Amino acid sequence: MKRFQLFALVISMSASFAATSFAQDLEPAPKLPAGMTGADTNDPRAKLTPGWYDAGEVSSGIKHLQLFKKPNAFQLGSDNADDPKVKDTLGKLGFADFSKLPKGFQIMIAQLAFANSDLAFQGNHLFMGNFYGVNIYDISAPDKAKLLTSMVCPGGQGDVSVFKNLMFMSVEMPNGRLDCSVDGFPPDPPAASGQQGEGIPAAQKDRFRGVRIFDISDIRNPKQVGAVQTCRGSHTHTLVVDPKDKKNVYVYVSGTSFVRQEEELGGCSSGTPDKNPNTALFRIDVIKVPVAAPQNAAVVSSPRVFIDPRSGAINGLNDGGSHDAKGPQDTDQCHDITVFSEIGLAAGACSGNGILLDIRDPANPKRIDAVNDPNYAYWHSATFSNDGKKVLFTDEWGGGLGARCRENDPNVWGADAIFNLNDGKLNFQSYYKIPAAQGDSENCVAHNGSLVPVPGRDIKVQAWYQGGISIVDFTDSAKPVEIAYFDRGALDSKMLFLGGYWSSYWYNGYIYGSEIARGLDVFEITPTAQLTRNEIDAAKSVKVSELNVQNQQRIVWPNRLVVAKAYLDQLERSNGLPSDEIASIRSAITDAENSKLGKKQKENLKKLAKTIEPKAGQTSNGANAVRLKGLADVLKQPSL
Repeated sequence: MKRFQLFALVISMSASFAATSFAQDLEPAPKLPAGMTGADTNDPRAKLTPGWYDAGEVSSGIKHLQLFKKPNAFQLGSDNADDPKVKDTLGKLGFADFSKLPKGFQIMIAQLAFANSDLAFQGNHLFMGNFYGVNIYDISAPDKAKLLTSMVCPGGQGDVSVFKNLMFMSVEMPNGRLDCSVDGFPPDPPAASGQQGEGIPAAQKDRFRGVRIFDISDIRNPKQVGAVQTCRGSHTHTLVVDPKDKKNVYVYVSGTSFVRQEEELGGCSSGTPDKNPNTALFRIDVIKVPVAAPQNAAVVSSPRVFIDPRSGAINGLNDGGSHDAKGPQDTDQCHDITVFSEIGLAAGACSGNGILLDIRDPANPKRIDAVNDPNYAYWHSATFSNDGKKVLFTDEWGGGLGARCRENDPNVWGADAIFNLNDGKLNFQSYYKIPAAQGDSENCVAHNGSLVPVPGRDIKVQAWYQGGISIVDFTDSAKPVEIAYFDRGALDSKMLFLGGYWSSYWYNGYIYGSEIARGLDVFEITPTAQLTRNEIDAAKSVKVSELNVQNQQRIVWPNRLVVAKAYLDQLERSNGLPSDEIASIRSAITDAENSKLGKKQKENLKKLAKTIEPKAGQTSNGANAVRLKGLADVLKQPSL
């Protein structure tokens, strides 16, 4: 069977999949492959009690502030496969006969229809996607978040992004309707389903799969103002802002599902390139959105980003033979694309490969490098370091629905892979995976995260489904290290329910976690030996008005003295300056703060800057060179 994420498989299932082994009966991990290392069963995260809202919790360096439970309309409301709610939900997802599916799997798929997904932020508002629609929260007081708007609009997976007065939402599942109705479509009779092949549902004129566009000028009453259909729907999408174009934004669409029929959307056809050179596989779609007229948004290109430049074959990339596949598998989709417009690059996590794209012409991205890895099952998402010199890719081995962090699961499977980026080439450095063992009933694998804006370091907060949240320092790309974490016990100890963190993102001083089954979590980082109060306060000094994590913006720190103190803490930790010099600089900063930057004290800081700056060019430690330069820059023009 072709390797698709289970999320994509679900929406094209029919009775033909009933015989596939998807039962969620708990089985221990197989024997650890020779020469590989598994997870630590002595970690406190490995011993937590299960429960939906009363599970055991443990943390280090992270304070849990609030869990805001899902609104009732966004919950399945049952864990019994025989409940009419489950049967009704499966019917709306297109299952004509699900009696042969294991009951545990029936529950999981029904839960998926109400799963929380990705997050976006704007001002004091948090936008939480869901397979059933979107919830918008007021986070002006993060520890007391309030639900403002629940907009029911099924279609999965509901990933959201925002730009000014516009909100974009991904729709991929076949229950999505143009009018956001919850009715879905009647299941196909067995004969009709079989005629479509591979479980593809019969064509429907009112079906919507692609990217919805809403006007959110009235945050309590979003209005759909645009809807762009695509051949494979939108599993995820990426908002792209062209620095040279103020009138338009672009949306890169990653579709991972089946190709719809010509009868449903003109111009769509599937098949292998040798039989159909116009296949909608082996490409992404680019939507151009006029900001002033979003109703005119349309697909303007469908780049063949997997092409072999020598032969012209559009299926020019493959996974090289993943650990969970039989032989090399062609790459025909991107799962997620992270753009960094300021440096003109994008990193695509594209099922069998990690790719690097030139996006200086955003409507026509071009691949400039690609990598694969036999330890990687499914390249899922990507994050650039703030200087654009590193890329961290995640591997969603098992599609997020499997227990993949058990004692005998290798620590290089379902992990992060960190690459240095030099002259447009990706060079592998290391893997990172949470060290703590998780149970057989906990879906766990690398998932979405964002940078934490600590100056002088590359730090990422990341979701691991029911593996919790981990904060990793990858400043040394060859030696990433965990510096903080939060985890809960499993939803259930005897059955694998879909749960845990889909996304964990830093936004203006706090971490927000999209918990698939439970709701919205809010956290704050606390000081430890590995992260000081000054470093945390320096991170909090960075404020942005909007955050779509896959549209990465360069972090710029203010010239506040707390930023200088953060650099000093790092230089002390890494022995980057003599201790007596660090003490002298700290004393000068304290004097400047106490005097509220008096003229004499300010001049003293500027003199210190002149002695510090040359040392940045003298050290062989690249990270310390950045810190010394940053410290000198703050002291030259300090502010409180």
